[in-house]
Amino acid sequence: MLSFTEDTFEQAVIELFENMGYTHIYAPDMNRTDYNRPLLDDVLRDCLVRLNRSLPAVAIDEAILKLNDFDAGSLLRKNIIFMDYLQNGITVKYAVKGEERSSVVKLIDYADADKNDFYVVNQYAFVENGNNRRPDIILFINGLPLVLMELKSPSKDEVGAENAYNQIRNYMKDIPSMFYYNAICVISDLSTNKAGTITSGLDRFMEWKTKDGDYENTAYAQFDTFYEGMFQKARLLDILKNFILFSGDGQKPIKILAGYHQYFAVRKAIEKAKIATKTDGKGGVFWHTQGSGKSLSMVFYAHLLQEALDSPTIVVMTDRIDLDDQLYTQFAKCAPFLRQTPVQATSKDNLSKLLDGREANGIIFTTMFKFERGEKPLSERRNIVVMADEDHRGQYGFDEKIVIKENEQGDKEAHTVIGNARIIHDALPNATYIGFTGTPISAKDRNTREVFGDYIDIYDMTQAVEDGATRPVYYESRVIKLDQNTLALIDATYDALEQQSDAATIEKSKKMLGQMESVLGADSTIQSLCEDIVNHYEKYRANLLTGKAMIVAYSRPIAMKIYRKLLELRPTWNEKIGVVMTGGNNDPEDWKEIIGTKSHKEELARKFKDNDDPMKIAIVVDMWLTGFDVPSRATMYV
Repeated sequence: MLSFTEDTFEQAVIELFENMGYTHIYAPDMNRTDYNRPLLDDVLRDCLVRLNRSLPAVAIDEAILKLNDFDAGSLLRKNIIFMDYLQNGITVKYAVKGEERSSVVKLIDYADADKNDFYVVNQYAFVENGNNRRPDIILFINGLPLVLMELKSPSKDEVGAENAYNQIRNYMKDIPSMFYYNAICVISDLSTNKAGTITSGLDRFMEWKTKDGDYENTAYAQFDTFYEGMFQKARLLDILKNFILFSGDGQKPIKILAGYHQYFAVRKAIEKAKIATKTDGKGGVFWHTQGSGKSLSMVFYAHLLQEALDSPTIVVMTDRIDLDDQLYTQFAKCAPFLRQTPVQATSKDNLSKLLDGREANGIIFTTMFKFERGEKPLSERRNIVVMADEDHRGQYGFDEKIVIKENEQGDKEAHTVIGNARIIHDALPNATYIGFTGTPISAKDRNTREVFGDYIDIYDMTQAVEDGATRPVYYESRVIKLDQNTLALIDATYDALEQQSDAATIEKSKKMLGQMESVLGADSTIQSLCEDIVNHYEKYRANLLTGKAMIVAYSRPIAMKIYRKLLELRPTWNEKIGVVMTGGNNDPEDWKEIIGTKSHKEELARKFKDNDDPMKIAIVVDMWLTGFDVPSRATMYV
């Protein structure tokens, strides 16, 4: 290993690329007169002419002009424009015999990798703003510097992947125009090989641990697995076109490169969908653990479906309003990548109007409860794909049951209750259904398999923690002692039950009583709970990471009690804690100011995700428990 210098490591990487069909160029041997150019101009022009044979030279000239002259803006803004050019082509206008025409110049032939020029170039000197820099390796495709690699000696302990990351960040300041055209950045020191983007922090550079989607040997993946798994020609083109997107708000967009688990799982799901739309409509179950980017996988999947199934209509379905909002927001942030703007059904009638008569396209968000049992299907088309989030929950039943209920007069009546899966299938009888979940499906869960079929891909907590995609979870059991008055209340309840119920009823009651609001929300219980939280938080958690913590309450009234008791115990915590829950028309008046409006909740979310904001503790009931990412949160009290 001591003889494995940075130079020999560089040569080993180059050899891998040559074996994959790349042409190697040692940059100092190139006939270059302009060291300020990040593009290989001659190669670029030749490739564009070859890939766009039906277009005149003036159209090619216009495309190259656009590549060389971005509108004013930051490096990131220019990179956003370029990635759109790369993935979708450059729209150009030109005149032919005095008549204006419009067309698209494609930069890459994604259908046939062999029609493109792939170069692995080392020691490519580049000068900008007086800075002369020489990245270790750049991958040029059709003359475009799409992948920049910084390698460090495997034999020097003081340097490594982190040092390579810092060097790339410095390059971005010193030679920014090289990164206008960058799609992927790589940091590598033989033992650590990771890929990210120009917005990725060091913790967001991820390994690529398999060549074919098999997770068997990921714990000790070799460095060649990273390069051969990610940079085979056809796969790299697939990643460039379909697995890089921009998300986040308009002020601070984030460039995201899919992880290997997302890439292979989405690809499997697409192949499954192609079959399911022509057969039984069972698109399978996509199980990727919480925190591993499941919602972004859904975006990549929706993007790819449009080409794979010839512009299908996609219905994204959840079983909770807050999940519908969260998922819709994620898709809306990725609208340019999806090439269409998602819409959110506001009511049952609105959902019906969005689906009725539609022949293609559209990404529609809805909760499952907006589907109604009716005689006429909303659509009988086959190219509709229903993406169900958290598909394992009990609401997705097919069963039809008879339930006895009392009417207003006290008379008992029989009602037929139909499982939601049955109602949805009746509304969209020929659709394909795919389920996304962050938790495993029970072996006894027949309903989920009846609706969606079997697993497409499994990426569990163990694998996610191994990859660093998800942090390990440590559980500490804590006991809140109930005082004598609370215990006496329980005993008195049992005594009353014994006088009027049989043994079976009492036994059933004992199991339920542990969850009763009267016990969990008793003043003495809240007092003990909050004292324990305050002591534990101040001693052990306040200074861990950024001190962000979450308290999960059993119910809304209990959440409010916890909030008030914490402020009673710590009056100075007014800015430190917040309550995040839905409001109701019948809520007490003094709740409304604390719960606030939708915009107030959005502001709380912003504060909680801001590491430097004084808000450190969020009290929640159902909201913020799924699809709400706070990397710095270290503690959850349940």
